[in-house]
Amino acid sequence: MSTTLVKASYVIGFDGGDHVIHRDGCVVYAGDSIVHAGGPYAGPVDEVIDAGRAIVGPGFIDLDALADIDHAILDTWPAGTDLNWSHDYAVNRRAAVFPPEETLFMREYALTQLIRNGITTAMPIAAETHGDWAESYAEFAGVAEIAGRLGLRMYLGPSYRSGVPVVRDGTREVHWEPELGERGLADAIRFARDFDGAHDGRLRAALLPCRIETLTLDLMRATARAAEELDCLVRLHCMQGLTELRLLSQWYGRHPLDVLDDAGLLGPRLLIPHALYLGPPGTPYEGSPERLAALAGIVHCPLTMVRYGDALRDFDRYLAAGVNVAMGTDSYPPDMIRNLDYGNNLAKLLTGRPEAGSAADYYRAATLHGARALGRADLGRLAPGAKADLIVVDLSGPRTGPIDDPIRTLLMNCSGADVSTVVIDGRIVMRDRVIPGVDEAAFTARAQAYFERMKDAYSVRDEQRRPADELFPPSFRVA
Repeated sequence: MSTTLVKASYVIGFDGGDHVIHRDGCVVYAGDSIVHAGGPYAGPVDEVIDAGRAIVGPGFIDLDALADIDHAILDTWPAGTDLNWSHDYAVNRRAAVFPPEETLFMREYALTQLIRNGITTAMPIAAETHGDWAESYAEFAGVAEIAGRLGLRMYLGPSYRSGVPVVRDGTREVHWEPELGERGLADAIRFARDFDGAHDGRLRAALLPCRIETLTLDLMRATARAAEELDCLVRLHCMQGLTELRLLSQWYGRHPLDVLDDAGLLGPRLLIPHALYLGPPGTPYEGSPERLAALAGIVHCPLTMVRYGDALRDFDRYLAAGVNVAMGTDSYPPDMIRNLDYGNNLAKLLTGRPEAGSAADYYRAATLHGARALGRADLGRLAPGAKADLIVVDLSGPRTGPIDDPIRTLLMNCSGADVSTVVIDGRIVMRDRVIPGVDEAAFTARAQAYFERMKDAYSVRDEQRRPADELFPPSFRVA
């Protein structure tokens, strides 16, 4: 078993209670475990990596991690355009835009982007928009192989749903085919039994149904029973939009949290991305977040939500209520550093308090809180016995500027592009911004071609059959 020492101007260690900054520190790992994180190390080592003017910290934990070629650059742009499937397309014409081998390329491209941004543990999220319903067992068997080859630590499972959001006569509703939801859950259970613990334990199973308004109450209840039997987490997007609130009120006369409670999901196995709309009295934002304290956590995705004109109100209030606030990226780029910076700034803007949303609390959210959500005391920290999941953020470039506190400097002056080296489970999966076996130029060219086809496919699904240049007009006239 070889031993590696990584030294840098700043090491973010862990003292048993919280992160600690070590100046001119080092991290030592042997095999897949940390043996030292802090000051000088006197023991023998097989390799020394001198990161220089850099931060060495725990890898980021992304619990809503982009796993496709992102659609947000399209559906956050044109005002008033609804890009859901038309009812006619859902009922009569739906089909997958890409064959399986191209879908798996898209997954591999996305997973390499996670690594490039310093994400070492990921729970994937992808748009079902471009498939024929949701994700499949076969597709995620392929994703498991890709994740294992790249060395990512992942919590995986195919998505499933009972219905799909559609537009009919200009109104948003849901087209239901409950049998597809039941079949999807069965696939997810089979995947969990086949792949949980694969690739030396780096792959773990999770149940990842789609948004709450696309699940029947029966499917939610079946999901709760399956999670109990499999002893795994469930992630379910809810409380993220007014259309969702309207539909659940129309169907059940209840708030999403009450629906989740009735289904048996509201408990310590549940993760909720975005959890913005806490409900009555007053505006949809009001209500106490205290009921969320019983969950594994919420997944805060500030960069994605602000692109849709929304935000968590507010980060500190959720923490004060005992909510475990973890982080997700949810769209391209899957840049956790930018997400931390956006969240930090939005917290100040929404509360009018300069001290709101501290850099320290956001850094904890991307590391310690993510580990807590997963029930993993061996992740999200650099301490003896923890998994050897660490990243190097290069501070030597001229764009970084002067360095004060390294965590505030990370948020204010850096981005995912400054992540230079990533280690997962003691294996270097990216060194000096190079991922072994990945032809970056070829990946980029293929991803662009994939994106153009994805963009054109919106016209096929659009209720009005508008061409792509009308759905997605350029910022300026193209000469």
